[in-house]
Amino acid sequence: MAGRFAPRTTGPALPHQAAPAARRRTGAPPPGAGAEGRTSPQRTGAEERTEPPLTREWTPSGPLDLRLVLGPLRRGPADPTFRMTPDGAFWRATRTPEGPGTLRVAARGDRVGAEAWGPGAEWLLAGLPALLGADDDPDAFTPHHHLLAVTERRRPGLRLLRTGLVMESLIPSVLEQKVTTDEAYRAWRLLVRRYGTPAPGPTTTLGLHVMPDARTWAMIPSWEWHKAGVDTKRSSTILRAVRVAPRLEEASSMPFPEAKARLELIPGIGPWTSAETLQRSNGAPDAVTVGDYHLPGIVGHALADNRHATDEEMLTLLAPYEGQRHRATRLILLSGRTPERRGPRMTPGNIAAL
Repeated sequence: MAGRFAPRTTGPALPHQAAPAARRRTGAPPPGAGAEGRTSPQRTGAEERTEPPLTREWTPSGPLDLRLVLGPLRRGPADPTFRMTPDGAFWRATRTPEGPGTLRVAARGDRVGAEAWGPGAEWLLAGLPALLGADDDPDAFTPHHHLLAVTERRRPGLRLLRTGLVMESLIPSVLEQKVTTDEAYRAWRLLVRRYGTPAPGPTTTLGLHVMPDARTWAMIPSWEWHKAGVDTKRSSTILRAVRVAPRLEEASSMPFPEAKARLELIPGIGPWTSAETLQRSNGAPDAVTVGDYHLPGIVGHALADNRHATDEEMLTLLAPYEGQRHRATRLILLSGRTPERRGPRMTPGNIAAL
């Protein structure tokens, strides 16, 4: 479920995430000043130079909560492609059509400042408004339940992001199929760190990595998938997807029904995975997650006091929000009205030990 909770700001990188002391930087670079363009090179304690970033400032048209907007991109607190730092900045490492890139985003009063490094820097800055929800239309949502009306007023900065990148959301979504989130986050973390590349820019102390390209994903040996805890069904789905990665990336510019159909042509990608992907890549406000283990019960409990609701009952409850069902579920998840646990957590599997 994209953005189930508002993420918390994390602390400094853990010891196992940091580079050797001789290569560690003394801190993140200060935000760039002035209009969009290049700034002076940043220096580390050892006088090591990094490439100067490209910068941009953007003013949103209304309230904007960066934690709520960017939170769905984080795959666990140790995601090697995403960091939230104590200074309030958000770092994102990704693979753009122009190559690897690192983006740092931070609020500056009523504006947003961004810096980007790497071959994909210009592409990332050009897509900054869409990433932060400029294409989203919150006014299209009309609450029909008191709970959603109250939550919408309390969370005025919620916007649905749009990355314009399909594979970076599709692969971790496939990893999350039919397993606990901890298992999926561990697999993503291990595979990206082992087969990805260090993110461009001053990211050594953050431990940021760019996920592998399609060819690298396709060449990961079967035993490495096994060591990461990924079964054959999920790894085979990823391998089928990366073979046609350019065709799947085209879905980012398609209307939601056509994009959903394009993704679900791949065996192993069903409604759950396509919705989780398109919520992020396309900013699809109606991409409701069907087939989720928890979501029907959460929606049923919030709107009808029915913690045992099925997918069909959930869709019936969300019918008044047709066209905005994903936003409705985001607001429900942010409301805090979730059913209490009445049983033990699911025990994570460990196929790597077999």
